[in-house]
Amino acid sequence: MDNFKKIFPFILPYKRYAFLNIFFNILYALFSTLSFMALIPMIQVLFDKTKSNTVMPVYEGIAHIKEYGENYLSYYITTNTDPNNPGFVLSVMVAIIISIFLLKNLADYAAMFFITFLRNGVLRDMRNAMYKKSLELPLAFYSEKRKGDVISRISGDVNEVQTSFLAILELIVKEPLTIIFTIIAMLIISAKLTLFVFIFIPVSGYIISLIGKQLKKQSTKAQQEQGTFLSTIEETMGGLKVVKGYNSENYFNSVFQSSTKRFFDLSNTIGNRQNLASPASEFMGITVIAVLLWYGGQMVLIDKTLDGASFIAYMGLAYNILTPAKAISKASYGVKRGNAAAERVLEILDQENTIVSSEKATEKTTFDNDIDIQNINFKYEDETVLKDFSLQIKKGQTVALVGQSGSGKSTIANLLTRFYDVNEGSISIDGINIKHINLQSLRSLMGLVTQDSILFNDTIKANIALGKLDATDDEIMEALKIANAYEFVKDLPGGIYTNIGDSGNKLSGGQKQRLSIARAVLKNPPIMILDEATSALDTESEKFVQVALDKMMQNRTSIVIAHRLSTIQKADLIVVMQKGKIVEQGTHDQLIAQNGTYNKLVTMQSFES
Repeated sequence: MDNFKKIFPFILPYKRYAFLNIFFNILYALFSTLSFMALIPMIQVLFDKTKSNTVMPVYEGIAHIKEYGENYLSYYITTNTDPNNPGFVLSVMVAIIISIFLLKNLADYAAMFFITFLRNGVLRDMRNAMYKKSLELPLAFYSEKRKGDVISRISGDVNEVQTSFLAILELIVKEPLTIIFTIIAMLIISAKLTLFVFIFIPVSGYIISLIGKQLKKQSTKAQQEQGTFLSTIEETMGGLKVVKGYNSENYFNSVFQSSTKRFFDLSNTIGNRQNLASPASEFMGITVIAVLLWYGGQMVLIDKTLDGASFIAYMGLAYNILTPAKAISKASYGVKRGNAAAERVLEILDQENTIVSSEKATEKTTFDNDIDIQNINFKYEDETVLKDFSLQIKKGQTVALVGQSGSGKSTIANLLTRFYDVNEGSISIDGINIKHINLQSLRSLMGLVTQDSILFNDTIKANIALGKLDATDDEIMEALKIANAYEFVKDLPGGIYTNIGDSGNKLSGGQKQRLSIARAVLKNPPIMILDEATSALDTESEKFVQVALDKMMQNRTSIVIAHRLSTIQKADLIVVMQKGKIVEQGTHDQLIAQNGTYNKLVTMQSFES
């Protein structure tokens, strides 16, 4: 119920559909019961067992409703039967029964019609909330979680909540009401026989409940396994070149098949337990019916305390309990399975997002003076990356961060953009701590070009316009020219409307990187962060990209994280990092003159080239 309470806010916008569903379910339960009660007069007319009664009965309250019903019926039949046309009353009875069954089925359809809007609405809203939360969560979350597992939760688990967990709405209205109304009708016909039935119902319920044990635990394992094989798909599709290049198809195939085998075994266990619910509940129900036939038969034939027509209708009512009882037992297993899915969905929705705008965060639209990094310490989980790091970057400066892999260069870029937060110390822009700047406005001040060109399966225009969604075609073209990309784009069949494929795979590495630069150019931020933007390129592509970068960095504050030192010799300040600390800083000429770490790095790269 705790999980249901947390999901309840998703149901609230569709409460009118819930109320309409409840209303029509009440009608369904009522007509379902009346359809069997209407059999009594029809059987009595059919076998001419109706008492003769010429006096209009008087209603004396709910306690005497059975007697009133019987007396009114006998009065109606006595006064309306024509000796020459005995079939008239029977025709009326048949018409009434058909009408009741029609109303019952119309109510059932209406109830299902309205619940469909609720279930699909909850599915859509929950999926939207999951995706929104997945975008908002910090990058640190995805270093611990598999992306495929998150995809599994957004697709499979949310769908499971919709189909199974929301079955509780049917569980608490339609089926229980059908049972309650049926039991009331059974009590009216024969209280003694109904009390006899109640002795066997708890026993049946206990036996059925035993079957459902462990179902939630098994369902959780199955959903986790689904996340595992979806992760395998996502990882192998993304790294297909490596998989094929290393002849690893068989290895990944075996990993995937092992996961689907475990999912297969768990699904069989869950499915077989669920499948057992229906026959088990039906068998227990038929056992109760058999006992009723024996005990009720004695009341009709020996004790003479119950008439035959009432007993036949009673047996129909008793069987009428079986269908909702089966539905409840089946739905209760669905709820267990859905509960496991709900926990996985809520784990994402309840995940605390540590990197958010504070309540008193200020909007900042301009960069006027400097970026001040003061005594920051940072570690990824247990690995310390930056130790007591301080640096000041003045407006208009180009500052390059260099050093061996693992020295903490890219971490600076991640902290400036607040992809991660510092553990100690502070980062300020124009004297304002970035934690006190609205997150969106902070990132609006910065353009980011990464080593990996992150592009999406869309047109060139859509990819470039991410930083300025209302950009015109002319603005896109201008950004492409600055990024040195216009020449190859204009030769494409659709120009800027050409789809570049999954991750931009229809383009070369240099072309993709120039589009990434065009995206940053169009955004036109005052601060540009280049995270090893040319390190993955060949020499020819690097020249094109470097020209584009030089154009883009004009009249901007630029932070360049460089692997190839030849690209940053003109920087105003070069910061040499080693194991999270600054070991040297100055211009290219100053650092060469010092003959220290930077000079060694330059010498090594010159020797390599």
